[in-house]
Amino acid sequence: MADKQFITKPAGQALLTAVENEYLRKDIPEILSGDTVRLQVKVVEGTRERLQPFEGVVMRLRGGGVNRNFTVRRITHGVGVERTFLVHSPRIEKIEVVRHARVRRKHLYYLRGLTGKAARLKELRPITAKEAAAREAAKAAKAASVASVTTTSAEGDNA
Repeated sequence: MADKQFITKPAGQALLTAVENEYLRKDIPEILSGDTVRLQVKVVEGTRERLQPFEGVVMRLRGGGVNRNFTVRRITHGVGVERTFLVHSPRIEKIEVVRHARVRRKHLYYLRGLTGKAARLKELRPITAKEAAAREAAKAAKAASVASVTTTSAEGDNA
């Protein structure tokens, strides 16, 4: 019994993460709750395999590592359909983020009770390089005006 070696807990955890890292996919975009995603899901019908598109809003993300999964909700012919996918599943051919939305919760279960325009989410649009430069220029101008106001008030106090 003394000659048997037992794996200690930290070494066991390192072994687990080493094995899991082999199965993690590298081509996954960053997905957040409220994002609208388009998935290409492999569907097997008999001997044939085809890709089926599925587009909807990410309602929740949970888990970590290989077990990380997300739920996508879409409305089809007036009926809400939710599907849960493993992020690193080989059944998912491609994940494409169509747009980002501004949400204040991690799990968007409240969308189940909303229909029509009420179920819309506020879209976050990416800013262009021109808009980013304009924002930086405005920040610099504001900082310069604040600095000039503080120096003039300091000079007035000394007089």
